[in-house]
Amino acid sequence: MEVFARKNMSFLDCLWDRMWPHLEQPSGMSASPDQNQNLSLKEASDPSTSTTFIALYDFRARSNEELTVRQGESLHVIRKQGDYVLAVKTCGSSEVGLVPTNYVVESSKEFFFNEPWYFDGISRTEAEKLLFSSLNQPGSYLIRPSETYTDQYSLSVRIQNRVIHFCIKKTDNGKFYIQKNRSFSSLQDLLTFYKMNWKHIKSPVLYPCVRQELLSTDAWEQPRSDFQPRRKLGEGYFGEVWEGMWKGTYPVAIKTMKQADVNKTDLQKEIQALKSLQHPNLIQLFAVCTIGEPIYIVTELMQKGNLLSYINSLEGRVLSPLHLMYITCQVAEGMAYLAEKHVVHRDLAARNILVGDNLSCKIADFGLARLLKEEFYSPSSNTKIPVKWTAPEAANYQRYSLKSDVWSYGIVLFEIFTYGEQPYSGMTNREVLEQLSHGYRLPRPRACPVDVYQIMLSCWRDEEDMRPSFQNLRDKLNSINTNLNHMQK
Repeated sequence: MEVFARKNMSFLDCLWDRMWPHLEQPSGMSASPDQNQNLSLKEASDPSTSTTFIALYDFRARSNEELTVRQGESLHVIRKQGDYVLAVKTCGSSEVGLVPTNYVVESSKEFFFNEPWYFDGISRTEAEKLLFSSLNQPGSYLIRPSETYTDQYSLSVRIQNRVIHFCIKKTDNGKFYIQKNRSFSSLQDLLTFYKMNWKHIKSPVLYPCVRQELLSTDAWEQPRSDFQPRRKLGEGYFGEVWEGMWKGTYPVAIKTMKQADVNKTDLQKEIQALKSLQHPNLIQLFAVCTIGEPIYIVTELMQKGNLLSYINSLEGRVLSPLHLMYITCQVAEGMAYLAEKHVVHRDLAARNILVGDNLSCKIADFGLARLLKEEFYSPSSNTKIPVKWTAPEAANYQRYSLKSDVWSYGIVLFEIFTYGEQPYSGMTNREVLEQLSHGYRLPRPRACPVDVYQIMLSCWRDEEDMRPSFQNLRDKLNSINTNLNHMQK
């Protein structure tokens, strides 16, 4: 009984010491301590009779027969004795004794699974989700088993708005390497080298990834009773958004939609898109409730609300043009990622961009988002179209593409640099479309730099092919932002 309790519930050692002040002798421990010591020292001097092990945890000896060890200490194990191993320390000490087998591991096996940076059993997508979480920052990293090859690993490192995955292979003699001309005896040594010499892989390796609970890919559908909407944050063309709580403890944003407003095919496309998209400037999906009324789409909560309300508030009104440029660059980063994934947003507007601490911005509301299967997506059903934000070909013919999102991005730039003014103020939807067909374009906002206004105008070109890509927009705006920052110094 004592051996079982001490082995399986070692965290109650103090209790076991009170119950059993004198340790029962495990089976196989017939030799006296002096005999064990003399025998083990002799055997340890012969490599063929001992194996090197590593202590996984601290272990405090409870009798003369046992050996006190510290986590990470190297031991020569002479033999197994029941649930124990007879071991001597490799550091030159003559100490010898018994250690429970569940406290040690053979050093020939990779001893890193209890390292803070090692994540066992997670996929490439889950690694990206963890590294992009709000708890982690650029330079965060983790090592995980390879999904493709057994006995190989991957080093995943977050670099600003993307994650780079480096394949870690092993040589014939068991060494680890990312680059063939540099191999290391352990993953710890490999990490130490690339932390000091990160330029070899062009990726700073700075902080072990912060661990947190990941939702199972099979657990997106959650019980409606787990969520409690508390305060209405806003209402868009395609549903309401509420601040709420998850299981009474975790703040979340809850988007509600009526079953009658969407068909099941559209809904499933939206959810699949949300699941697959991971980027620092996109809102993160937590869960969905599609059974019953209304539908819930549960995402992370951004404390400062939507961008339109924020830049029109007292806090937003004091933002400088540099702050506004920072916002535009973040939105461009998120949209460039969507474009790379061939996802058309179809409802890009300041009201669908959320703001958090430190002016962080994330694109939200994929109520009209669709994976672009063909060159254009043309829905057959009629939907509410926000005409003043929508490209003419989409408003007139429901012909949506990545380039129609570019047009909408130009309107977002206008909203940002006017601190939330409505575009085409005083015009009806019909008048807007008529004026656009005659060449009218919104004027330059007072706070908008001239070169940014030129970018706006390029977003509103009649010919879709003549509009810039989001990758081009991102690069140009980042360059302008860098120049403005240098001018301020």
